[in-house]
Amino acid sequence: MQQRTLGKSGLKVSELGFGCMGLSFGLGPATEKEAAIKVIRTAVERGVTFFDTAEVYGPFTNEELVGEALAPFRGKVAIATKFGWTANPADGGKWNVLDSRPEHIREVAEASLKRLRTDVIDLFYQHRVDADVPIEDVAGAVKDLIQQGKVKHFGLSEAGARTIRRAHAVQPVAALQSEYSLWWREPEQEIIPTLEELGIGFVPFSPLGKGFLTGAIDESTTFTANDFRNSVPRFNPEARKANQRVVDALGKIADQKKATRAQIALAWLLAQKPWIVPIPGTTKLHRLEENLGAANVALSAGDLKEIENAFSGIEVQGARYPDAMQRLVGR
Repeated sequence: MQQRTLGKSGLKVSELGFGCMGLSFGLGPATEKEAAIKVIRTAVERGVTFFDTAEVYGPFTNEELVGEALAPFRGKVAIATKFGWTANPADGGKWNVLDSRPEHIREVAEASLKRLRTDVIDLFYQHRVDADVPIEDVAGAVKDLIQQGKVKHFGLSEAGARTIRRAHAVQPVAALQSEYSLWWREPEQEIIPTLEELGIGFVPFSPLGKGFLTGAIDESTTFTANDFRNSVPRFNPEARKANQRVVDALGKIADQKKATRAQIALAWLLAQKPWIVPIPGTTKLHRLEENLGAANVALSAGDLKEIENAFSGIEVQGARYPDAMQRLVGR
């Protein structure tokens, strides 16, 4: 596994990271603990050094899982976690309230350090931009944590270009985490040029389109009750049927390259910029092996042009978030 540096930050990580959320939250029932630990530790053995979690995943259980799984490797891996959400007593304790007040950021950092069984957070993201707290105050709070040695690097998630610039002026942003894949290319319009200008790394989440780009999901697929894709317009049956064109186009290219759809989708991301580090997640060891195999798929300029041509006439159907969530991105 090759290493990449996230922008000008000096944070070096494996070219493919691992998104841990789905092991315990958001994509159906939580994976049995020992099986989840095995997946994470197998990723380490295969060269992955970059793991992504957040306090809200669970909440808390995913950080605890990651902390336990990575404890034996702590000096060899980088862990990213996030702050910015809190429970809403008025809504049954659901974690749907933004809170990036500096005092809350400090509280989250202390709690996350304990759950992750570490003395420093390698990358601390603001999970979503909080319109009620100036981003300068957020960046300043993380800057203080960096000066105290509790955090190494500052990150943002789903932030807009103007917010990125304002934050970066107070505390250099090491990485932006946002969705980016062959079926969500909006970041190419403004975000990627901004990151390149400022020397900020890009960490695409959902690089496999929340599973759709693998070809394992079609219009007849049913999701468990606690799978968040049930609420995503892009995953309603009609949209899935229409978006099958994306999977078919990817399949033709994968067959030519003697690779899988997932491997082509990840290799395409790796070929976009040398400071892009996708974080695919999985609960299955064979899918982990498949994903990591993408690092060995070389896409030529001709391959990339063919992919571009294949996708240029396809308009993906359905919004990537419900309206309530969509209002929180790109701010």
